Amino acid sequence: MTKPLRLGIAGLGTVGVGVVKIVRRQAEMLETRTGRAVVITAVSARDADKDRGVSLSGYAWETDPVALAKRDDVDVFVELMGGHDGAAKDATEAALASGKDVVTANKALLAIHGQALAEQAEAAGQVIRFEAAVAGGIPVVKSLTESLAGNQVTRIMGVMNGTCNYILTRMEATGDGYNTLFDECGRLGYLEADPNLDVGGIDAGHKLALLASIAFGSKPAFDDVVLQGIQRIAIDDIRHAADMGYRIKLLGVAQRTARGLEQRMTPCLVPANSPLGQLEGGTNMVVIEGDAVEQVVLRGPGAGEGPTASAVLGDICDLARGLRITTFGQPATTLQEIPAARTGLPAPYYLRLALQDKPGALAKVATALGDAGISIDRMRQYSHSEPTAPVLIVTHKCTSAALDIAIDALAQTSVVDGAPVALRIEEL
Repeated sequence: MTKPLRLGIAGLGTVGVGVVKIVRRQAEMLETRTGRAVVITAVSARDADKDRGVSLSGYAWETDPVALAKRDDVDVFVELMGGHDGAAKDATEAALASGKDVVTANKALLAIHGQALAEQAEAAGQVIRFEAAVAGGIPVVKSLTESLAGNQVTRIMGVMNGTCNYILTRMEATGDGYNTLFDECGRLGYLEADPNLDVGGIDAGHKLALLASIAFGSKPAFDDVVLQGIQRIAIDDIRHAADMGYRIKLLGVAQRTARGLEQRMTPCLVPANSPLGQLEGGTNMVVIEGDAVEQVVLRGPGAGEGPTASAVLGDICDLARGLRITTFGQPATTLQEIPAARTGLPAPYYLRLALQDKPGALAKVATALGDAGISIDRMRQYSHSEPTAPVLIVTHKCTSAALDIAIDALAQTSVVDGAPVALRIEEL
């Protein structure tokens, strides 16, 4: 008789409790589908007395997750604590050293230490799986490593942070500003303990770095991801974008260019009638483009107890079936160090300026853009009662480097108040 697959779960927050519920509720189904029983033998969390809405009395309790990782009655260490250092990293390393496979939802850990952990796992003959770390319940890691393994991926795009998408779509629907919606997310519990992880694009940037590694055979390089959050997006930007047939999304894009690997997580304008443009609320979407498959669109819930626990169980079931795939879809020692492409492919840009109401002000703006090699596709000045006038410019295609030069020049004209808002218009 096949022995049960024994789990040790470290971290009993929303996702950890969700995993416990599924294992208990679907025990018979899991055994039927995998050919062996899946059982929890031990758990670990900071507070053993906390009421989590599910009985844990049948499991051994370890206060120290490293001790849990080393237990002889654990086959798979399920790391759901979070954090890129400290207990999560120590326990994961201990699990691999003790001959355990690892299933994790920890995007930060792998985005920063993924290369070293993958090499440790493969040297020990162990496996790290992390479907739950990227886009919640969407099976994007499995799609890249398995179903699309015969494709040369050309580009990955995605909305990978539900909180940001919720704020941006609610701004459009309600007319409320960013600060109001940010406070609403806080009340609803949608924000991380450090909110900048969400609204600053860091959380989504971790996910993009992992997907880029799989797609392009590169070492995870979170430090190479260009990050820009949504904090400066105003309700006027939302309305102007809608007037032009676009919506604003915090969009992750990874693609290989002649200069290297471009990775950016920034607010962009996307066509309102595109799949990404139609995405509402806290839903995530990942678009994968490959040479054979052309384009695949994956859409689903990006967070929450059920969706994320579902992804964790998907990895656990693969291990129960004996399916063992290297962490990033190929041996870690074969992953390349691809130079970061800081200057991406040319694209049109949206610019919003606060222009002083002075003679010749528009001419100075046009000169600053022209000297940087940027031509104007269209420009609109709105009526105003303030000393500065809101001016909207859409450029023809230009590089981000040229745009940076133009923005620096605009600051020297003495007719533009504050820093312009510049958003790339992404062609899908």
